Amino acid sequence: MKGDRVEIVVDAGDATRTYEIEATRAGRRLEIAHGRGLVEVSEVTRGGTAVRTARFMANRVIALVEHPAKQAPTADELATLHRIA
Repeated sequence: MKGDRVEIVVDAGDATRTYEIEATRAGRRLEIAHGRGLVEVSEVTRGGTAVRTARFMANRVIALVEHPAKQAPTADELATLHRIA
């Protein structure tokens, strides 16, 4: 949902760096995947297409914090299902 964000803290050798990835539009969500030494955070559309992707080496990630959106979904973010009889 718009407003969801993920904060990633990464060890950069001499210091730490913080990255924030946010769902920027209505209907988009963030998906987190990890495997094979990578942590991947993607902004995904309703249809499942990745719009933006950030990849980090798993052994460098110190913290990964998910921050859900505070507001309730708006009318354009809700899907209405109609039954056809």
